[in-house]
Formats: sequence, C-alpha cells, structure tokens
Amino acid sequence: MKNQYILFDLDGTLTDPKEGITKSVQYALAKMGIAVDDPDTLCPFIGPPLAESFQKFYQMNEEESLLAVKNYREYFSVRGIFENEVYEGIPEMLKALQEAGRTLIVATSKPTDYAERILEHFQLDDYFDFVAGATMDGSRVRKQDVIQYALEELELIDLSELVMVGDRMHDILGAKEFDIPTIGVLYGYGSREELEKAGAEELAKSVKDLQELLLEED
Repeated sequence: MKNQYILFDLDGTLTDPKEGITKSVQYALAKMGIAVDDPDTLCPFIGPPLAESFQKFYQMNEEESLLAVKNYREYFSVRGIFENEVYEGIPEMLKALQEAGRTLIVATSKPTDYAERILEHFQLDDYFDFVAGATMDGSRVRKQDVIQYALEELELIDLSELVMVGDRMHDILGAKEFDIPTIGVLYGYGSREELEKAGAEELAKSVKDLQELLLEED
C-alpha cells in the first residue's frame, strides 16, 4: 500500500485561513506604521514562515520581523485563529483515509498550539495521529524542520510509504529534503507554476482529486 503515512500542510490545504491571516498581518503592519488598505494584497503571507515573509515583502531586518510576528500573534491568537474555514470535502476525505487505514499527520509552519486549536475547533483533530508544527520561539519553523520533527517523533525510518500534501513550494521543497513524494493542491494559494517548479510529482485540482490520488493502490 502506498501513501500509508500522509503528511498534510494545514493552511491552504485543509483549511482556508485567508481572512484570519491577512487581517493579522494587516494589524501587525499597522502597529509598525505601515497601512495596508486591502488585506487581500497580503495573501502571499499564507503558507511561508511569517518572519521570512515580513523580511521578503517589507524589507524588514531580523529584529523588525520578529516584532512583526509578535504583533501578528496579538490579533491572531484571539480572533484571527478562527477567522478560517474548512475546505469543502475535507472532513469526508479524512474520514475515508482513516477508514482505509492510513496514518494522517499534520506538518505545518504554524505553531503547534495554534494548529491543534484550529483542528479541535473544526472537529478535525480525531482524524490525525500526530500534529507537527513550529515552535513559538522560531527554533523550528521551516517546513523541512517540521517534517524532520514528525519523522523523529513517529520513529519513521522507511520513508517509501510517505507522501506530503501541500499548496505552496515550501511544502514540496521541504519534503524533497527527505526524498518524500509530494502532491500539490491547486485549490490553495500556490499556483500550478509554483508547484511544478518546486517539483511536485502530482497535482490535485480539487479535494475530490486529492482523495482519489491518496487512495490509489500500488
């Protein structure tokens, strides 16, 4: 059986966090004197590590980006975390995978505490055997570090039955560090071009397509 162990990204793969993340970024920037009138312009922040995005898109230095992340969490931890919605078909897909005996794991650059709260809020937590997220202090935030943490905690040595599912290049590139096959989802926030360039082996246009790919047998 292939795809016995399935690593899922969270934002843009299981849930659509657009409202919460963009409003949190807007709030963080406002506290630093940067006004953003249209939060939709902040969608590129969905997926990558936050500090990295503040540096990339607003030319912040490391100290400034860490302050921006702190500001972001002021809003996100109270309101933005639940300004979020589960993609249509996700609960049904997770149930089908669980019933088929698959081991489901979340691997996200979002802090573990936030990820667990989101999964519990949307009643998705029972589908997952393990949640691997970032640390609040930033010591584990890159996708490859999150994946490594999951592999170590679950004592997974034979990686031939793993697959990583995500919507951004960071998911694909992080998995490739371990030669783990990948599926890029096109209903999230990464483009076909981004995912193909990163080297995704498969692409899923919809949750239905993703379910079919994941339940394929050798």
